[in-house]
Amino acid sequence: MASQEVLDAIPQRPPFLFLDEILERGENSIICKKNVTGNEDFFKGHFPGNPIMPGVLLQETCFQAGAALMSTIGSGGLGVVSKVEKAKFKGMVRPGDELMVFVSLAESLGNAYYFKGKITVLGKTVMAINFTCALLEG
Repeated sequence: MASQEVLDAIPQRPPFLFLDEILERGENSIICKKNVTGNEDFFKGHFPGNPIMPGVLLQETCFQAGAALMSTIGSGGLGVVSKVEKAKFKGMVRPGDELMVFVSLAESLGNAYYFKGKITVLGKTVMAINFTCALLEG
């Protein structure tokens, strides 16, 4: 269940909300948490008998943390992903895992925000990614 702080920060809602809580927010960084329960719909087909959280949803988890960070440093609007680089998958996420999501702002130019993100489980990096978001005013 997502905290009110998460719901206030980003527009995503269940079943496409992949953050439970914002643990720490700095000027240029954020740390969030997601508990993977095993009840998520995607586990029904990915993969029956051997459930693994899809890598693209791990990426989305980082994107949502980036959006939560943008909500405090931008002037409002909608952040949309415009570029993904160097995505590395180093481990699998399974039901019962607690994801720690670390996103930092490397640079901003105009309406472009350049982020570095990683997700860990029990201190081990399971995914790392660089991504860019464009802030659409509106």
